[in-house]
Amino acid sequence: MNLSNPSSVEGGGQMNWVTSGADIIENSVGPSDGVYVSAETLENFSMAKRVAPSRVPVLLTGETGTGKEVMARVLHRYSDRHEATFLPFNCQGVPRDMLDSQLFGYKRGAFTGANENFSGVIRAADGGTLLLDEIGELALEVQPKLLRFLETGEVHPLGESQPVKVDVRVIAATNAPLEQLVSEGRVREDLYYRLHVVRLRIPPLRERREEIPPLLHQALQRFALEEGKGRLQLADETLEHLLLYSWPGNVRQLTNEVRRLVSLAEIDAVLLPSDLSPEIRAARRTVPATPTAGVPANAAQIAVDLDQPLSHAVSKLERAIISHALATSGGRVEKAARTLKISRKGLFLKRRRLGLGGSAIA
Repeated sequence: MNLSNPSSVEGGGQMNWVTSGADIIENSVGPSDGVYVSAETLENFSMAKRVAPSRVPVLLTGETGTGKEVMARVLHRYSDRHEATFLPFNCQGVPRDMLDSQLFGYKRGAFTGANENFSGVIRAADGGTLLLDEIGELALEVQPKLLRFLETGEVHPLGESQPVKVDVRVIAATNAPLEQLVSEGRVREDLYYRLHVVRLRIPPLRERREEIPPLLHQALQRFALEEGKGRLQLADETLEHLLLYSWPGNVRQLTNEVRRLVSLAEIDAVLLPSDLSPEIRAARRTVPATPTAGVPANAAQIAVDLDQPLSHAVSKLERAIISHALATSGGRVEKAARTLKISRKGLFLKRRRLGLGGSAIA
């Protein structure tokens, strides 16, 4: 199925995601790098490839489950460190009073319980890439040492008299608003700007619904193979549920939903809407797309004709929602972007793709 060809989604009562999967992802990058079909994620991937060979820190922001670690692995894979270690470390997964010793290491006898030398996470990634996830949770007392490491490439383990030189590329990730944490005094301003050399915002899945079909294909193919479930298929109506769901847990939630579907499925089964999780079935809404009898012309509702190609339906939804946001904001692009919870640039790219120029909006 070619996402750029609306007629390719017409046909029978179910989609064969096993045999036609390669066609679905022909406009994406590939399974090893993640799926990048939308304009914003393709731009992120292009930027990641450009900055990958450098040593500058990269800050990845986005909601939980959007794929920040996947993007970090892309940065590592396209760098000259790709044969060395890629080490993810969650700053929230360690007690705050242990972060210093975990990151920078310690010498035997440095404190009670330090019975042997410990190199620390940063030195464990020497020559490679270190992903500091949930960087906003890093304790204030540890932040100056991290800042010094970023500036000098040196770590000072507890109990050691001299710092140690380390060659590590740092990528930071967070789902928290770092600017707000800086204003609240929870993140040092100098550390924020040191990490903010290059920033990539990973959009939530609801802002890139065109990537749902290839993501479904990848997950369904992978888990069906792992579970020995043969040739699993999605019914058309099942796909519609999945395409229109808001996915608050983003790609991680979608992947887990497919894992659940596969684990409960019979071999070579057609997966029906009744097989979906209750919250996904309950979230399905069909509302009017054009003014109809009994519905005010200015109602914030649209009707979706279910008997049409998916690409047409998605474009119609996006065009209507963006037009409504621009109309209610008085044509102010910044306000419309905030309403849609996307960046101004993301809104510009969507308008250009949908042909929503000034006259179209009016």
